[in-house]
Amino acid sequence: MTRVLTSGRKEPASGELRSVVIFLHGYGANGADLLGLADPLSEHLPDTLFLAPDAPEACAGAPMGFQWFPIPWIDGSSQEEAEAGMVRAAEDLNAYLDSVMVDEDVLPEQVALFGFSQGTMMSLHVAPRREDAVAGVVGFSGRLLAPELLEDEAVSFPPVLLVHGDHDDVVPPQSLPDAAEALQKAGFKEVFAHIMKGTAHGIAPDGLGVALAFLRDKCGF
Repeated sequence: MTRVLTSGRKEPASGELRSVVIFLHGYGANGADLLGLADPLSEHLPDTLFLAPDAPEACAGAPMGFQWFPIPWIDGSSQEEAEAGMVRAAEDLNAYLDSVMVDEDVLPEQVALFGFSQGTMMSLHVAPRREDAVAGVVGFSGRLLAPELLEDEAVSFPPVLLVHGDHDDVVPPQSLPDAAEALQKAGFKEVFAHIMKGTAHGIAPDGLGVALAFLRDKCGF
């Protein structure tokens, strides 16, 4: 049984919905943590609906926030619990994406995933395994889970933008080239990357600008 994700939303500035960006937050945060990015983005993407669901589990490592799955070295969970949690969260996210497309009457190619940290891990895991490709995936400060499985399990190949701060002390910056290499090996033809200079575990203005250009130019928003 999948869990229903509760999400915040910012309606299209133009009043006409032509595309959807779904923000997937990091470990210990919530949907509202990223929904504020909709304000600067919507000026340039006036026909875009922005959604920001809360992850399905209360976060043991940050009691006021949520998690997509446990992280053993933070919350003391086992590797088995973390892997099982990720599988279950992927089912929840897939069900959420299906419901968004029905409820908002949009096609997969009108929907982009925009993840941060653990939300990037979820985006990069779920999007390639969906039968119909989404418009694109933006992944900030995350990594690709189980890269060795991707080549056999990927069935759709949307354009991907990976963005990482070179001073990130939470998720190592090397995670970006590692993910890019695995994506390309699995058959992804459009993999783009941007390094945010002097940036720790966060989203800097230059990174957000690159993400906006990607959403417009590669996703067609």
